Amino acid sequence: MILAHKLMRMIETHAQPLTETLEAKILRSERCESYSRIPSGEMKTLARRMYENLGEWLVSRTEHEIESRYDIIGERRAQQGIPMSQVAWFIVLVKENLWDYLRENEDIENTSQIFGELELTQMVDQFFDRAMYHAIRGYERVGEKARLAANG
Repeated sequence: MILAHKLMRMIETHAQPLTETLEAKILRSERCESYSRIPSGEMKTLARRMYENLGEWLVSRTEHEIESRYDIIGERRAQQGIPMSQVAWFIVLVKENLWDYLRENEDIENTSQIFGELELTQMVDQFFDRAMYHAIRGYERVGEKARLAANG
């Protein structure tokens, strides 16, 4: 768990460069082309906060708190007209950007470090999978409300 804690701190303290590399990836990605409609500051703030607070989200936040946060994000993207596939791809890019950064900046020296990294990998994957699910549900709820209003 020591390596996992060390890696979480490294991520949190390097949130700004992580955010910058993520922004570049988003801008280059055809799978996120609609994100150009989102104010740059909004996207940067969301990404930076994800990285800065990752340890807290992984260790002390409940699934209900993840649901609350990512429902709102999903609803906001739906209101902005961002296709769901691009919302999902944004979250995938956030995670891939994180792994790329860790691979480039952390050497694994021994077996105990490998187990620590695997533990962190599992925690991070679980967090982002739930974040994606709840963002999708928030997004879908906007469409469901619109259909109900149109048929009502």
